[in-house]
Formats: sequence, structure tokens, C-alpha cells
Amino acid sequence: MSKRQRDSRDYARRMRMIQERATARRGRMRVAYSAIGAVLLVFVVMGLVKLGTAGGGGGGEEPSALPTGAAAEAVITGLTSVPATTLDTVAAGTKPTLPSALTGQPALTDGGKPLILYVGAEYCPFCAAQRWPVVIALSRFGTFTGLSLTTSAADDTYPNTPTVSFHGATYTSQYLSFQGVETTTNKRVNGQYAPLDQLTPAQQQVLQKYNAAPYVPADSAGAIPFIDFGNKALQAGASFSPQLLADHSHQQVVDAIKDPNSQLGRAVDGSANAMTALLCKITGGQPGDVCTSAAVKAYQGEFANVGQ
Repeated sequence: MSKRQRDSRDYARRMRMIQERATARRGRMRVAYSAIGAVLLVFVVMGLVKLGTAGGGGGGEEPSALPTGAAAEAVITGLTSVPATTLDTVAAGTKPTLPSALTGQPALTDGGKPLILYVGAEYCPFCAAQRWPVVIALSRFGTFTGLSLTTSAADDTYPNTPTVSFHGATYTSQYLSFQGVETTTNKRVNGQYAPLDQLTPAQQQVLQKYNAAPYVPADSAGAIPFIDFGNKALQAGASFSPQLLADHSHQQVVDAIKDPNSQLGRAVDGSANAMTALLCKITGGQPGDVCTSAAVKAYQGEFANVGQ
């Protein structure tokens, strides 16, 4: 087993432990909140309605209002147009957990172009983190329309992580195809996150086959976000911790991404550069100005086996 594989497995194990602890903690909190709710009900009956409703709560604080209008457009524009000079300066950045090469499998295509399939969910903080570098990388090969701003769930680990959503978005490129699937929202209905996008039969087949051992480590099987890079490489889980995004607004994330000296910028841009290098391998080095950049050269050696 290579060092990169060990690092990836260790990272996935840590992320799973975090999720398990968070689930257990939410279970304990639900019991506590049930007791609190009973007490509040007594106060309401006694007529102290204001006091009874002020405590509220049941699963994390609600996020601040999302940017709208020109402010939202500025976030999307900033994310999809990170300067090449910034990405070149970051180069490898804070080296992320990298996608794993996939060999001996039929090409995954759409419309005659390599297909990048992303499967995630809006509630998921790891998906929230990963969408930032995914959008940056793919924006160097094509154009997104219809991206929207959202956050991860308020009642999950790393609550209210700022992000974008692929729900309702489209992508146009002469080099690649992209399908982004958000299976659920970040809001619960009857205790479950409400369904959103439905996987097509073809997407479901890819997910069932490749988001499982032996194609991903057994302790990462079924993790989201899941990304299939044209059946040339796979990623299950985030490439960096959502913790880095804590207490950031959407605009603050974009500002950090454009700062090659910021910790968050080096993590997000480093991950984007790694994916860009992988995508260049998949497209045969096109477009040339992107695939010969310093940002890509920083990761070229990591994907030597891709396509073999």
C-alpha cells in the first residue's frame, strides 16, 4: 500500500469517526431537548409564551441569511473566475487527499466527452467543502450556469458550512461533461433530509459499482461526496476538512480563495489544482494554457497512472 493510499484511508477513517461521534451527540441532544420542550410547554400553558418560544432550538443554530442579488452574483463570479496567477502561486498548496487512479475500466462518457460525475447532498458538510475546489477546477475547462448558494445542515457536524449547490446547475465545455447530483436538501422533513435530485439508472449503476470496495477503501465505501472522473480516477470523501470553512461567510471564502497566503485559500486552491492536473490528464492536455501552467505542473507526477 502506497503512502498516499494510507493517508487517504487514515483521512477517511477520521472523517467517519467524526460523523459517528456527531450522530451519537445528536442522539443525546434530542433526549435533552425533549425534556426542555416539556418544561417550555408548562411555561406556555402558564402564559409565558415569549419565554417558551425564545429558547427554541433542536439541532443547531440556523445560518445567517444567504447572500442574494448582486452579492450572490459576486460570490459565484469570484468562485468561477479565480485568477490563474493565484492558482499558480498556490501550486501544490496545502496538499489535499487526492483522487485514486482507476485502471482497466471502460471509459465513462457523456456526449462523446469524458464525464465527471459528482454525487453529494446539500446537508453534507464534506460535500460543502468539496464543491469549492470542484467548481474552481471545472471552471478552467468550461462554464457553469445556475449555481446557487447554500450551506450544509444546521444539525450536522460542522453546521452551516457555506457552499454552493449543483441542484439546477448546468455545465458547458468542449472538453468535458459534468453531472452534479444533490440527493437531498439540508432541511429535515419528518426526521429525514428531504429528497432533491434523483439519480438516473446510469448514475445509480456507477455509484453502486465504484463507491464500494475494491474501487475505494472499504472504510470509505458509500461516503459522499463521491466523484467519478471519467472512470479514470475516483474520490470518496472530501479532500480537506470542512473545519477550515467554519465561521466564514460565502464572500469571506471567496476572498480567502483569492489570497494565496491564506490557510483556507491554500487548501481549496491546492485541491482545485490537483483536480485540474487530473482533468488535464483526462483531456489529453487540453486546453494547453491551463495544462501547462505552474498550478498543474505541481501535481502532474501524482497522476502518472491515470489512463493506463
